Amino acid sequence: MQPVQQFSLQRSPTTGLLFGLIITLAAVLAYASYITVQLSGLRRLQSDMVDRNRKDSLQLLRIQNDLNSIALAMRDMLDAAEPYPLTAWSAQFDRIHADLDAALKLEEKFAGANRTPEQRLYLNQSLAQFWDAVNRMFALAGASKEAEAREQIRLTLQARQQALSTAVSRLLVENNEGEEQAAARIAHIYDSVQRQLYLFLAATLIAIVLTSLYLIRANRQIFARLAELSEQRSDLAQKLISTQESTLRHISRELHDEFGQVLTAIGAMLGRAGNQAPEGSPLRADLQEVREIAQSTLNNIRGLSQALHPVLLEEAGLESTLDWYIPTAERQTGIRLHYEKSGQPFPVDTGAGVHLYRIIQEALNNVSRHAGVTEAWIRLKFLPHALELEVEDHGKGFVTGPSTPNGNIPRGIGLVGMRERAELIGGTLEIAHPAQRGTLVRVKIPQDKLQTHAA
Repeated sequence: MQPVQQFSLQRSPTTGLLFGLIITLAAVLAYASYITVQLSGLRRLQSDMVDRNRKDSLQLLRIQNDLNSIALAMRDMLDAAEPYPLTAWSAQFDRIHADLDAALKLEEKFAGANRTPEQRLYLNQSLAQFWDAVNRMFALAGASKEAEAREQIRLTLQARQQALSTAVSRLLVENNEGEEQAAARIAHIYDSVQRQLYLFLAATLIAIVLTSLYLIRANRQIFARLAELSEQRSDLAQKLISTQESTLRHISRELHDEFGQVLTAIGAMLGRAGNQAPEGSPLRADLQEVREIAQSTLNNIRGLSQALHPVLLEEAGLESTLDWYIPTAERQTGIRLHYEKSGQPFPVDTGAGVHLYRIIQEALNNVSRHAGVTEAWIRLKFLPHALELEVEDHGKGFVTGPSTPNGNIPRGIGLVGMRERAELIGGTLEIAHPAQRGTLVRVKIPQDKLQTHAA
């Protein structure tokens, strides 16, 4: 008992590929979200810290510049060589005071959370105390107490101005440090994004490699399965064709031997019976008519026997069989067949000859049924290393229709059988359209396949 070979259904790779696609898209979306968040953070960091720090520093520089102007003014006021009274500097101090107030308000707006309440309180109180001292100094100068006013400048105003300049310088240093920290944070974010980009690219490449390997593995399994099925189909087709030829051979021999012998015997008996009947009698005429019918039936049976399985193939070979078959097919179909032979003939194995005979038989049947022509061309070419057989007509050809929406050549059972027979003997079957329209069936078989193929 032969073991039964079981085949499990191969799982389609579609599910795995869709899963891989979903994972890849999810990774892309996640990374896009991550990049969006990081870029938003960078934008916010640059807007809230870097730009505000820069604007705050500009206002601090403005304050420091005003304080330096005050210092220069106080130096000139202490200079004994100056011809102007101290009250003459009042307008300049008022202008600087207004500019300082404006700069301080803007600085508070831009400083925001970067400035502690203690720092803001100290700066405001120091400025308030400084301007109070300035007012007292100008009050003394207005009361003609220039010496006391200058003493106020030396002992109080210059010290307070230096303290304010120092505080503003400290705030500028803090702003610079804040900018450096922000730059460091931005660099850290860029490094993190770059590192994440490399990780994402690596993960994506790994996913692509894994998906490709899975696809390659699935395709190899599918192609292996297809190759196995194709081999089984070829084996099955060969067995079916061999069984068909064996059956046709058996039927042909039965027709030729059994029915042929019976009809031959009947014809001989009718001949003898007719010889015994009187000359010119109705019985003799009837016996002769029956004998002719038997002979016609015998000829038809012999023709059918040859059509089912030409014994001539085994006795004389392919070339002689075609020399007999083509005129017979011409009489049967009513189509004028132009038969051409070329090249140096070489022997063709009987098994291969049967397949070639069936191919040309099917091709001529297609011409008769579908081409709608009155003539066709058959070419038998013995090439140096192959045999080529062509059947050409200039008829309707293959017309595309509902069964062939893509314009492909229709795959009837006859064409499939022709292709299978060509492949069984190691050849190729080509169906083309000649320039004059119509159909050209060409089969080409290597010479070594024709001489070693077994029936």
